[in-house]
Amino acid sequence: MNIAVVYGQKRRGNTWALTQKFLEKIKTSDDKLTEFYLPDERIGFCTGCFSCLLRGEGACSHAEALREYTSAIDAADLLVFASPCYVRGMTGQLKTLFDHYAHRYMVHRPEASMFCKQALAVSTAAGAGMNKTVNDIAGNFFWWGVARTYKFGLRMGAFDFEEISSKRKQKIDRRVGRAAAKIKRDSGRVKAGLKTKIIFNIMRIYIKKNPGWSEADTAYWKEKGWFGKGRPYKK
Repeated sequence: MNIAVVYGQKRRGNTWALTQKFLEKIKTSDDKLTEFYLPDERIGFCTGCFSCLLRGEGACSHAEALREYTSAIDAADLLVFASPCYVRGMTGQLKTLFDHYAHRYMVHRPEASMFCKQALAVSTAAGAGMNKTVNDIAGNFFWWGVARTYKFGLRMGAFDFEEISSKRKQKIDRRVGRAAAKIKRDSGRVKAGLKTKIIFNIMRIYIKKNPGWSEADTAYWKEKGWFGKGRPYKK
């Protein structure tokens, strides 16, 4: 399995520790692991210039910096995005990364490989907000076309993983183990759900009937053969 992990911050705290538990149970010696830690000084804030949407992602001023991320994301069988809860949401650093991939939403130019991938959204909080964080991450995965996303938000009740009781750690370990087993079992076997197919086909019809919506989008869908019988979720 090829695994790509993006951490929403560099601090190796609770969210990092929880993500490592998942990787310990999922990754084997034959698997490839690529990890990124945000913030990345090469990637600035999205300026809302619409260049990626109207002229193609290569027109983005940060396109070169994103190339390494894009390559790893596209090659992965499993995407793991992990963010601690910052003020009831994902870190600004991770949101910035998602902003740069607006052109990959199903309403524009989705990457075909997404429709057979699994993803895992991980977040922790000392108190509350972790569920909103994983929901926000999972929402972006959905609009990318990811076939199946697991959400794992956990209230830690502590600022340091080592402060958690051994009994609670055992409970966490069991939950992580169950989720990890499902991910390993279904690697390479997941399929896009009905909601994804419906949204995809709504956009297919709209872009086909409204080529002026975006010349870049229209050319992309035509090149992929999606205006005809081709579908990214059919193998």
